[in-house]
Amino acid sequence: MMRDDILLKLGDLKQGVRHEIQHRYVDVQGRKMTFSRFVVKTLRHLGQCVPPLAEAFEAEADTPCLHQLIGQFDRYPGMAMPHRMSCVESLKTWILQAEILIKPPETPQPRQRLSSTQQGEAPLNTKAVTTLGGIGPKMAERFSQLGIHTLEELIYYVPRTYLDYHQRKPIAQLSPGELVTVVGHVSSASASMLKNGKLALVKLTVFDGTGRLQASWFVGVHSPKRFAALKDQHEAKFPKGTEIMLSGQVKFQFGKLSMDRPAVEILTYADGEEPSAHMASSHSIHAGRIIPIYALTQGLSLRFLRTLIHQALTNHVNPQTLQDPLPERMRAQYALMPLHKALEAIHFPESMEQAEHARRRLVFDELFYLQARLALMKQRVQSSHDALVLGQKPDGLVSRFLQSLPFMLTGAQCRVFSEITRDFSRTEPMYRLLHGDVGSGKTVISCLALLMAVENGYQGALMAPTEILAEQHYRKFQQWLTPLGVKVGLFVGKHGQKIRKITRVELESGQIQVAVGTHALIQDDIQFEKLAVVVVDEQHRFGVRQRSLLKSKGLEEGKSPHLLSMTATPIPRTLAMTLHGDLDVSTIDELPPGRQPIVTKLTHSLREAYSMIAKQVVEGRQAYVVLPLIEESETVSAKAATTEAEHLQSQIFPHLRIGLLHGKLKPDEKQAVMDAFAQGQLQVLVATTVVEVGVDVPNATVILIMNAERFGLAQLHQLRGRVGRGEHASVCLLQTDSRNPETLARLQIMEETQNGFIIAEKDMEIRGPGELLGTRQSGLPDLILADLIQDREILEQAREAAFTWVGLHSKLTAENTECPPEDRALVSMITQKSEAAWQLISAG
Repeated sequence: MMRDDILLKLGDLKQGVRHEIQHRYVDVQGRKMTFSRFVVKTLRHLGQCVPPLAEAFEAEADTPCLHQLIGQFDRYPGMAMPHRMSCVESLKTWILQAEILIKPPETPQPRQRLSSTQQGEAPLNTKAVTTLGGIGPKMAERFSQLGIHTLEELIYYVPRTYLDYHQRKPIAQLSPGELVTVVGHVSSASASMLKNGKLALVKLTVFDGTGRLQASWFVGVHSPKRFAALKDQHEAKFPKGTEIMLSGQVKFQFGKLSMDRPAVEILTYADGEEPSAHMASSHSIHAGRIIPIYALTQGLSLRFLRTLIHQALTNHVNPQTLQDPLPERMRAQYALMPLHKALEAIHFPESMEQAEHARRRLVFDELFYLQARLALMKQRVQSSHDALVLGQKPDGLVSRFLQSLPFMLTGAQCRVFSEITRDFSRTEPMYRLLHGDVGSGKTVISCLALLMAVENGYQGALMAPTEILAEQHYRKFQQWLTPLGVKVGLFVGKHGQKIRKITRVELESGQIQVAVGTHALIQDDIQFEKLAVVVVDEQHRFGVRQRSLLKSKGLEEGKSPHLLSMTATPIPRTLAMTLHGDLDVSTIDELPPGRQPIVTKLTHSLREAYSMIAKQVVEGRQAYVVLPLIEESETVSAKAATTEAEHLQSQIFPHLRIGLLHGKLKPDEKQAVMDAFAQGQLQVLVATTVVEVGVDVPNATVILIMNAERFGLAQLHQLRGRVGRGEHASVCLLQTDSRNPETLARLQIMEETQNGFIIAEKDMEIRGPGELLGTRQSGLPDLILADLIQDREILEQAREAAFTWVGLHSKLTAENTECPPEDRALVSMITQKSEAAWQLISAG
């Protein structure tokens, strides 16, 4: 593995640790696997690919070795909370030591979200939380469990929800279930030991002139001596006549109005004395108002955390000490609060409307910096190399190819190809994402783009994630391009040395004009004569480095190839702007005419499904039976698929020819099965999700997806696209044993629409925008406040602001004298935030 790839893996582990700590060590479940399984899988991968990491730290007493960590996280699901916390701390220590081992020495650059404008005062991101009173080493360790080490991280630790105690009512007007605040005088205070001897019930009765309310708490005591001390303390703290404020939820129990565990503040003692200054300043943040609720860790109370955040905001955050990086004109344009007011209001809002305004400002910041990074990356990539300008010639290869097609391009295809040719005519390299529904005709567009390169005397390359998909593209391109005199070459890992040597020489000499392959295309010994266009299919399966490596093979005298990335998975607009904001996006949103609709049916009956398959086979058609990936294990899934194929052959369809396809087969075995199915020698193909893309058999008209509830909607839509590719009507059967109403409602979406973009939106609404524990190449950033579903409007505004701003500041340096003074803080922040991403691109 390359150093950058190792650091990305370690970064993924750190992100996973933060996510697990934030969710209080529940072994959080991601889209694909749990936290513990993700850790084990990643550590094993690092140990196999980077032997020094597996052997490192064996002699270090304080640092666990890799094998010990793997063993600990194998047992993690069955551990008690303290042991889980210890495991996570060991992992954090190991990651830190591993980064030191891998990274070259460098000058640390502190993260700058906040900056000080006062001369000589340290930035808040360099001030430890121990700066605040009441935090010693043990408490600092508890804060570190929440990912809080500095004052900056403390004030950005935003509430997960609020309790609205703003409403104040007389006791006589209270109703059960209300969240309210009551002010009255203590009429009695008592404590009683429960029979188990370990708990005490502490009570307060309050009278406000209109009625009485009883408040109660359970407190652990464990001994009569501790109970006696508690009782004396309670009665001394709340003598009769003391005026107090109670905030909580009203209940009606045993004929009395009550509150369990309310927030309590002393307003005036019975003798008229005011509370201490500390209590007087703190009462307004714990009761009688909208109070913030935070995620906690063991040993850290909500009240203490709230008090410390208030202390940090009061003593360290103001317009003089906190420079707002967004220029005033931008804040005015998008109606954004100043940063210091937003931070105060997100924690201690005067109203829920103010809390929402504060959240909007912080979400805008988060999305603005993300979009600014993408804009800057796009700007830098496009300015780093000139592009090879490609033009379309009259009666050239493109025109002849279009005339040879037995169909006309759809309006959407024509529009997208026009966008591509416009990019080709510019001196900046094209970076365009093409996404469209299953069967929308992306392959034709990719072929046209590659032909533009050949027509201008250059070469083109298409990289696909699997050999099945690469070979399908190769056969299709051969069928289309060989009659035009264009030579197509195939580059896959299964080829022997003899074939590999021949194709390598032909590619390097320019005889092969269009290269189609898998990762084999980016091997060191593969060189092009003059590469002008790169197409990456199913681009989400490749990392940034892999795409960059292929592009780097085309650099000729500083000229960079054009890049077209394709995906058959429709992407919701907000997700596309987040994952691919540095790319121009083209959408094929129209299916070719004449395609047969696919009827989708949800069924609980396997007998009904088998009957449908038998009926289709009798009519001369073919069928798929797809099993889900089980526990992220190809081996287990292969066994399940094998068992199902044997069952179907022996018990259900003894007279049919049944094939088996799964991820553990060797490449030539997979190809043999696919060829047999494509040629009609097999009538039913039992498969895992390896058939999701790259399988094109027009005679297949029915697909049965077993345990459909285990798939996301987008993946079900991809699988459904394996049928309906010919002239015959097709059926997709979604089998499930689940009776859960939510599960059935989700699957019924597949019955209601075949529009992949609608399905993608629904899938994101139901499942969320993605699991943050995934690898970097899966793309999602670690957003803290922003929600890509809820905050679509803010994302649109942040993108507009960021791309406009970066465009106006083409030379982003804070030292640039032409940069307006009010913009320099933002310049500094954006360049720093984007530098890591830019280094990754540059390394490619």
